[in-house]
Amino acid sequence: MRLVFLGTPAAAVPTLEALLEAGHEVTTVVTRPDRRRGRGGSETPSPVATAARAHGLPVVHRLADLDADGAVRGVVVAYGAMIPASLLERLPMLNVHFSLLPRWRGAAPVARAILAGDELTGVSIMSLEATLDTGPVHLARPLPVGERSLSELTGALADLGAAAVVEVLADPERLAHPRVQVGEVTYAEKLSAADFRLYPGLALVQARRIVRLERAWLDVAGERLQVLEAAPASGECAPGAWCFDGDVTVGLADGALRLDVVRPAGRRSMAAADWWRGVRATPGEWT
Repeated sequence: MRLVFLGTPAAAVPTLEALLEAGHEVTTVVTRPDRRRGRGGSETPSPVATAARAHGLPVVHRLADLDADGAVRGVVVAYGAMIPASLLERLPMLNVHFSLLPRWRGAAPVARAILAGDELTGVSIMSLEATLDTGPVHLARPLPVGERSLSELTGALADLGAAAVVEVLADPERLAHPRVQVGEVTYAEKLSAADFRLYPGLALVQARRIVRLERAWLDVAGERLQVLEAAPASGECAPGAWCFDGDVTVGLADGALRLDVVRPAGRRSMAAADWWRGVRATPGEWT
């Protein structure tokens, strides 16, 4: 099948690779523009752009530059922008969405599933509409969340979604007859820095979920300390307290969290105990 592919992050690459491996012809790849990174301001292409060029595929950065070139359908995975109705009328598109719709429509479905403590998530292959994740679903595949981190869960969903969309494209009956979404609608709003903050009033279970998002931080004398790895502490530490007995722990509302790997602002990651000794910290309170 002649297809157009739209996607940007690394999570979209498995679907592009799966489409090519299944024998589909991808005529054009649309991805978000290169981003400036680092002090030198050099531009870095998106993971999808890199993968597409490795296969010799044409890459464009604007929907206005898209030439369907005889394509009969588009496939979208985390492209990063809404697709206008005028384009969808000319070129129907399938979207690989990382949730079991209609739960977690929107920008951050994987992170929101972790934060909410969902036991089950999955992928939905839906017909794309101009409105946010409202289209009918051709195929849904569930996946247990477990204790996976955000990157681990996203990677598993990316692989699951790649296989699912190839399955849909290979099944004319499933492709022609999607089902209307049924169930309670929830929205996965984009997370802000405040959503990753650890503070004493948190329950231990919620603090652990935040750490699994891989951007957790707490305030240390007005500076952010990123918490990369942490686990429930075996010892006690009062709510709102810093404790050190060879391990660095912080007291939460209903337990204590042991900090294992941290990253101070502007520095490399390190064992929390090494950070504690380096800053010559003393047990006390935190906020």
